[in-house]
Amino acid sequence: MTIILADKNVEGQAVLLLGTFNAAGWSELFPVRLVTFEETGIPFDSSDRMVWRFAQNNNMLLFTDNRNMKSEDSLEQTIRE
Repeated sequence: MTIILADKNVEGQAVLLLGTFNAAGWSELFPVRLVTFEETGIPFDSSDRMVWRFAQNNNMLLFTDNRNMKSEDSLEQTIRE
């Protein structure tokens, strides 16, 4: 099963996307579980680096839209390293 971590600002979109995914029958071929920051205990103000490491350490895909390369702990910078 694939676990998707939904960033705080895209939780609603993630739920809609997962609903469409399930309605199309894709979940039978590719089981997916959606988790939120609240469910995992990740603080909402966590750095991109901390969120990325948490997702990687727990074999999760990260669904986000606002992570950037504006600091040394940004998502893009973290991935590049």
